[in-house]
Amino acid sequence: MKVTLKGDVVKEFEAGMSVYDIAASLGAGLAKAACCGKINGELVDLRTPVTEDCKLEIITSDDAEGIKTLWHTASHVLAQAVKRLYPNAKLGVGPATDSGFFYDFHVEKPFTSEDLVKIEKEMQKIAKESIKLERFELPADEAKKLMADEPFKQELIDEHAGKGEAISFYRQGEFTDLCAGPHLMDTAKVKAVKLTQCTGAYWRGDAEKASMCRVYGVAYPKASQLEEHLTRIEEAKKRDHNKIGRELKYFCTAEMIGQGLPLLMPKGAKLFQLLNRYVQDLEENEYGYVMTRTPLMAKSDLYKLSGHWDHYRDGMFVLGDPEKDKEVFALRPMTCPFQYNVYLNDMHSYRDLPIRYGETSTLFRNEASGEMHGLIRVRQFTISEGHIILRPDQLEEEFRLCFELMQRTMTDLGLIEDLSYRLSKWDPNNREKYIGTPEMWEKSEGMMRDILDHLGVDYVEAVGEAAFYGPKLDVQIKNVHGKEDTLVTIQIDCMLAQQYGMTYIEADGTKQHPYIIHRTALGCYERTMALLLEKYAGALPMWLSPEQVRVLPIGDNQSEYANGVLKKLKAAGIRATIDERREKIGYKIREAQLEKVPYMLVIGEKELEANAVAVRSRRDGDKGSMPVDEFLALALEEDRTKAK
Repeated sequence: MKVTLKGDVVKEFEAGMSVYDIAASLGAGLAKAACCGKINGELVDLRTPVTEDCKLEIITSDDAEGIKTLWHTASHVLAQAVKRLYPNAKLGVGPATDSGFFYDFHVEKPFTSEDLVKIEKEMQKIAKESIKLERFELPADEAKKLMADEPFKQELIDEHAGKGEAISFYRQGEFTDLCAGPHLMDTAKVKAVKLTQCTGAYWRGDAEKASMCRVYGVAYPKASQLEEHLTRIEEAKKRDHNKIGRELKYFCTAEMIGQGLPLLMPKGAKLFQLLNRYVQDLEENEYGYVMTRTPLMAKSDLYKLSGHWDHYRDGMFVLGDPEKDKEVFALRPMTCPFQYNVYLNDMHSYRDLPIRYGETSTLFRNEASGEMHGLIRVRQFTISEGHIILRPDQLEEEFRLCFELMQRTMTDLGLIEDLSYRLSKWDPNNREKYIGTPEMWEKSEGMMRDILDHLGVDYVEAVGEAAFYGPKLDVQIKNVHGKEDTLVTIQIDCMLAQQYGMTYIEADGTKQHPYIIHRTALGCYERTMALLLEKYAGALPMWLSPEQVRVLPIGDNQSEYANGVLKKLKAAGIRATIDERREKIGYKIREAQLEKVPYMLVIGEKELEANAVAVRSRRDGDKGSMPVDEFLALALEEDRTKAK
């Protein structure tokens, strides 16, 4: 068979050789570094046989997929160490994450920090033993016998068997775990390991199920790599919006209000307002959107028609009992069907299209308690939601404009370089999750792929991540801890207009169903605010700073003049405050710097006499004395240009 390797080098190998064997034939160093492989772009285990002509990549720990494979194996090493030390512990699940790995255990008492030290030492011992990992499969009945003492694994086996999936295992020495892989060939690479924390969790994220003890960790082939990672983690903690946002008083939470329901304090509310006005002005003035304002709830009938009731009900807040009440309402998880009803209120001609509806939409989703984090994942949130109703011939141009709008906002916010793109497709093996026929999905995914290729977008494809009604471009971003989330989506929908009876009159007089693009301009405001706080470590660009200038009179004699300066700044549209407390000026300056205020204007006797201000910049330090009008011109220009 012919195998195309890195650099488009083609070599012949005997059919049936494993990925690892091919790596070994290419060099002992490559085989030693190998973590997994890719056959025609699909991630595979090193043990996977290569049976026909293909493109093959050997993935090492220097690659993202490679280090995640190492972390996956490290989670099994963790579980093996726990079972050696605590034989009565019951195994949950142990995946790799974007920043390491974790494993869930059901134990009588949660592990302490002293326990983690013991477990870590046992993991290091297992790594030194260089235990080989062997993959094998069993039918469901034999799999259940093998896992007879593991109730959580029994549940997973039943689930996989019910879907007709293979029941696969990995064995390393005396330890065996239910797992699909991929994994390393042995435990030797898990040399440098650190267990970072232990927290509580619920089995499968369900508060009604068993409580688990979740152990987090990270591992690398070299101690130096681990040290670099731990240093990055410490820096990330300092920039975590959950820490900065609370310290700088952008938001807070209250237990009596509930998890995932943050309270925006004055600074946070001002930042939200700035982002909202910015987006609305862009959409209306430059991209031709018309605004709607629709209810926060609706009868279940609306969601049943759209398909949300069948496909999304578990994630909704339902008001009433569907079994007893005549009318049942639900808080909206998205705005689509509401704006469709705005469209349905009038007849439309082909000349009317496209119609671009925009709305600042507050939405509600019943996120699992273990998933929520600060402002990034919450139960009530607001997005810059929009729906474009269009003719099929307008699809590519309107998609391009949506993409351009997203790039414009991300550039202005300074996040554009942090983005990656994903074409999210349906999963034909999970038909109950989606509406429409395979032919409709093939058509809509093909249209999106063509558009993205024409736009020159560098994207990956992901099966099973589509909306239930159509494929989408997910604009992805990572937070400071390396966890990836979706920030913006642009979705192609060729199906829901027909379900809602949405039509337009074509030039030949026939009624046609329009296409719909679902999109956001900067996504969820709360998530965007969190990412901005992390990106700039709380020191937001001047145009986004809730407080742009703080006026600091040195004494009472300068108070009247300082208030005049304040009034002039505010009249020009600068967000300014004054600190007239009888504190030393050094104290006032330090406090303003800690609160990340972009500019401080110090006013003493010299400034009073010269009709000037002494300017201190958060970024550049002391900029000297200058006339008020000169500073005002500089500040307005920085604000106008959205300088970073």
